[in-house]
Amino acid sequence: MNYRISQRAASLAPSLTLAIDSKAKQMKAEGLDVVGFGAGEPDFDTPQHIKDAAAKALAEGFTKYTPAAGIPELRQAIADKHKRENGLTYKPSQIIVSCGGKHSCYNVFMATCQEGDEVIIPAPYWLSYPEMVKLAGAKPVIVETTDATEFKITPQQLRDALTPRTRIFLLNSPSNPTGSVYTPDEIKTLGDICLEKGVLIMSDEIYEHLLYDGAVHKSVASFSQRHYEHTILVHGFAKAWSMTGWRLGWTAAPEPIAKAMDAIQSHSTSNPTSFAQKGGVAALTGPQDHLPGWLAEYNRRRTYAHQKLNSIPGLSCVNAKGAFYLFPNISKTGLKSTEFCARLLEAEKVAAVPGIAFGADDYIRLSYATSMANLQKGCERIERFCRNLR
Repeated sequence: MNYRISQRAASLAPSLTLAIDSKAKQMKAEGLDVVGFGAGEPDFDTPQHIKDAAAKALAEGFTKYTPAAGIPELRQAIADKHKRENGLTYKPSQIIVSCGGKHSCYNVFMATCQEGDEVIIPAPYWLSYPEMVKLAGAKPVIVETTDATEFKITPQQLRDALTPRTRIFLLNSPSNPTGSVYTPDEIKTLGDICLEKGVLIMSDEIYEHLLYDGAVHKSVASFSQRHYEHTILVHGFAKAWSMTGWRLGWTAAPEPIAKAMDAIQSHSTSNPTSFAQKGGVAALTGPQDHLPGWLAEYNRRRTYAHQKLNSIPGLSCVNAKGAFYLFPNISKTGLKSTEFCARLLEAEKVAAVPGIAFGADDYIRLSYATSMANLQKGCERIERFCRNLR
């Protein structure tokens, strides 16, 4: 039998974050004391009023097909959120509700890119971005940044990467995997360059609410009408409401792009889960009082882990200003990220994600979306591992 695999599928790199998380869970199931820093999901439960709304929808039989782009009530709630929090005016027809933020990103590339197009992606990047671009037939153009610039692309780097084939510049702030946050001035400058060259901006803002040390989030779409018209905004419920398994995200986009995404979604997944959408409405319209407590706890963990990592021989770490990741530099250990993480997991039962998955082989990613007890135990094991390398 000739099980020929398509070239587009064969060219994809598997998700290392999911692979690491799966391996850690398998080891735990075998009774091993594994500390997992791999998965990018909150360790807090979904707020009760959101679960109640979904349970009520189930009990009332809200289990049938909905419009492919989401129920009107949720699309309106998303539009209201952007007006209220970001000063952006979207019609519900410009909102596409999807099966998660990842699905939203994929739909953006499928709707806007074609063979020969280029998408500029600053590295370190969320590992799925380049693979999605390739699936859409376009070419990912990777621009490397380092901890010397807090992992932020500079205006000159962006200008140098632009070509007549550039279709999209991808902006992710707050960032996965680094936790870096661009200032409003930095975002405006990058946006201005894209306007100058007629390039679209895909702004992934899913970590918008997770900010520390006075960092401010300002959407690139909010600077002017022209910025708005050049921006495709991606967001979702996974991070700020701990709804990772609900698979619910959204895009806010210019009407022609939203219409194209609606068509693509109607022929692929169709609608997001019906009763999950009712939970999404509750998330946006209900109380937000869970967030201050979550942020305080994340900040406590972040502060501890940042100080501890910088005290470990061979490691250095820029502090995160957002999200829930730290991205320590391991270059002084003499190991590259895959070997470092493999040996760390084997020797100390600590699961971290190799930086090579994010386009940065001298770094590893650690998620502090875990308990302080786990964080302390894991950091102590990392310290022992690094000292034993010397």
